[in-house]
Amino acid sequence: WGATPGGGIAMRRGELLCAMSVLSLATAMASRSQRGALSRGLSLLPGVGRNPAPADNAALAFSLVSALPAALRNSRSLCASGRPRPQLAPMRVALRPLTMQAQGEAQAPAKQAGGAEEGLRRNFISNMIEKDLESKLHSSIVTRFPPEPNGYLHIGHAKSICLNFGLAKEYGGVTHMRFDDTNPVKEDQEYVDSILDDVRWLVSDSVGGADPWSGKVRHASDYFDTLYEAAVYLIKNGKAYVDSLTADEMKEYRGTLKEAGKDSPYRTRSVEESLALFEAMKNGEVDEGVHIVRMKIDMSSPNIKLRDPAMYRVRKATHVMTGDKWCIYPMYDFAHCISDAVEGITHSLCTLEFEDHRPLYDWVLDAIKDSGLITSPVMPRQTEFSRLNLQYTVLSKRKLIQLVTGKYVEGWDDPRMPTIAGIRRRGVTPAALRLFCERIGISKADNNIDMSVLEDCSREVLEEDALRAFAVLDPIKLTISNWPEGKVEEFEAEIHPKRPELGTRKIPFSGTVMIDREDFSEDPPKGFFRLVPGGQVRLRFAYVVTAGEMVRNAAGKVVEIKCTYEAETRAGFTPEGQKRVKGIVQWVDADAGLPATVRVYDRLFSTPAPGKDHEDDDFLKDLNPDSLQEYKNAMVEPSLKDAQPGSHYQFERVGFFYVDPKDSAAGAPVFNRVVSLRDNWANKEGAAGGKGGQKQAAAKAAPAVAPADVEDVLRLEIRVGKIVSCERHPDAESLYVEQIDLGEATGPRTIVSGLANYIPLEEMAGRMCTVVCNLKPAKMRGVISAGMVLCGADKEGGTVEILEPPADAEVGELVTFEGFGAPTPDPVLKSGSAQKVWPRVAVDLKTDGEGAAMYKSGRMQTAAGPLTCKTLKNTPVG
Repeated sequence: WGATPGGGIAMRRGELLCAMSVLSLATAMASRSQRGALSRGLSLLPGVGRNPAPADNAALAFSLVSALPAALRNSRSLCASGRPRPQLAPMRVALRPLTMQAQGEAQAPAKQAGGAEEGLRRNFISNMIEKDLESKLHSSIVTRFPPEPNGYLHIGHAKSICLNFGLAKEYGGVTHMRFDDTNPVKEDQEYVDSILDDVRWLVSDSVGGADPWSGKVRHASDYFDTLYEAAVYLIKNGKAYVDSLTADEMKEYRGTLKEAGKDSPYRTRSVEESLALFEAMKNGEVDEGVHIVRMKIDMSSPNIKLRDPAMYRVRKATHVMTGDKWCIYPMYDFAHCISDAVEGITHSLCTLEFEDHRPLYDWVLDAIKDSGLITSPVMPRQTEFSRLNLQYTVLSKRKLIQLVTGKYVEGWDDPRMPTIAGIRRRGVTPAALRLFCERIGISKADNNIDMSVLEDCSREVLEEDALRAFAVLDPIKLTISNWPEGKVEEFEAEIHPKRPELGTRKIPFSGTVMIDREDFSEDPPKGFFRLVPGGQVRLRFAYVVTAGEMVRNAAGKVVEIKCTYEAETRAGFTPEGQKRVKGIVQWVDADAGLPATVRVYDRLFSTPAPGKDHEDDDFLKDLNPDSLQEYKNAMVEPSLKDAQPGSHYQFERVGFFYVDPKDSAAGAPVFNRVVSLRDNWANKEGAAGGKGGQKQAAAKAAPAVAPADVEDVLRLEIRVGKIVSCERHPDAESLYVEQIDLGEATGPRTIVSGLANYIPLEEMAGRMCTVVCNLKPAKMRGVISAGMVLCGADKEGGTVEILEPPADAEVGELVTFEGFGAPTPDPVLKSGSAQKVWPRVAVDLKTDGEGAAMYKSGRMQTAAGPLTCKTLKNTPVG
């Protein structure tokens, strides 16, 4: 396309679609550096804002697209010559086909998937909200985050925080911050303060405002008067009563999952007597445990939660918010739903363990709807999603308390803890944690996320943000014997190789430097390219040196290596005819370097599921003995003399580090390792130790999935489909030609499958199926097939069954793999190497003993549940 002299854009229809695709690509860039580069480039152009929003009309789109070449030339991602720098990794971005409306304008793009800043990935909850807004059930949405103030938040809460605040932002609503403070015995102001601080840290910069929630901080205790009135209303209307059974008797009367419960002998207590007893409870005239108020529902219900659940109990304890006003306190299931309704919450989102509570939630609201206590026109709706299960750690509050009280960690904010306080002190950024929550997605299927997903998110964010520096964790002196006495040189190095606008740093070199002990070996293993006796190595940015005499202490340990240097090899230069030295090591000048403490943190446990392999389930037996290695004699380059607590650095060849805000002091910085430069757990067992993870842990760890395997499975685009029509192939009796709806704007795809010998034609149309969508289109006996229908196959029995999604799965939904995060599919797997992706994944696809499709140890799943074959178990899927 080309710009006309008048400033307009002359385009044919094909060029128009091409331009819109380019714009879609630009705005969907996955790399923050690429988005930043484009934004900065556009900001230098006349009349174009710094942060261009997605185009809402064709004219704006055309002007932005025409500006892209100049914008990219202006960006920091290009060299002065206009040629791209090679460090930007290739992206795989799936572009949604664009269609033209009758007026010739571009169709409005769908919401983009991305981090909290770019919009939420679509899921069954966002689909539900969109339907509610479209149907006018709600004019806007109100969500809430309601933690109990009886402990520190952990990474599982981060998923809920990001979901609730993210949905509200995405759909123009608000989120309430409300403490469920109904149990004064376990609550503490310390927990309140830490929770508020964690929520601000995680989402304030993505949602906006110092406090990301709407209005004041709310408490369930704000509604104690309303809750009391609701309880009186239920008693008066025969829907609640005061029970006098003991706790053991109540348990006996409740029944079991297989046996119905029995009515309490006090269930028929008169309304007047129950009201009088409830008043006595409120006035402090009844001891704890003597009476309890119960809802009168159904003692024979198959849902135990509905067997006359407790509603109020006596607790003679001072409350943080209400003091000694009350000595009766509502139970969670009673207070939670009414608090939601009073606040006008539209969507009450909670994890799956509360699924059995939903009928009780609805019962309470229905029972008080005519009481006049609730003014909201529409009652809130509870919706559950799967909780976060993270490998190599524990999220149970009981187990976390055991770790703290047993002194296995140094407190709730120990950087090895999965608490948000611990994650923060480790140095994980809010952006990285939000990216993690985005990638693991939202569904109803149980998932078990590998720790590597969180680590990868940290690497991705810190690679863009962390400044570079040299550090030596376990120093050994290297003295250059032929260095001119008293001479000091300075070498110039980039502060950040991908952000030249930050400038450079000066690194002094006096001829005596410290290198890391791991970079020297007297008895090197095969493939060791660093310093050895008589060998050469390059000191990064400086010279090539050759090791000579070794000086030892009384114990025989090498404490100094005397070397010679080659002056003509300065700053990376290799003289003509001289072989290039393979080994490059970082160093710190012995005179100018700064002392520091460096803490190398790793996973707290050495197995993915702590305690699972022990008969007594003792998770403490799986503690990783190398989860912390502290280097108190480390040295860092002098540019870090002003390193501020809370700042991030990449120690070259070592990892990403964070200046500890708690233990650092002027002149005595403490650096915490956030994450290693690469996944040290992927290809070998044990925890990583020291620099580069070369030291193996003593404790045995289960092998993790190699990055290549994870990459392969995430490159596949597998979607839920519905067979619209099916007919026999005109030239092959064993083949069907199906039209399958995959939720695409372009309509159903034509897909050829070999199912004619296994499934009758009349059973095909209308069936749900699972389709691999991004394989290279193939011609099958003259018909182009644009995908592959996944099936289970019992070769010996001659049975083939379609791999079916749950009945509630949505057409077009992207299938995920348990434990592997969110897929990032290739547009089309058409290159020679890309075509090998599917065969590599297929060898590990099978059904388990229940017929559920598995990839390695994780299920294939949708938001509504796993994919299954009806009768085939333990068979291959392909």
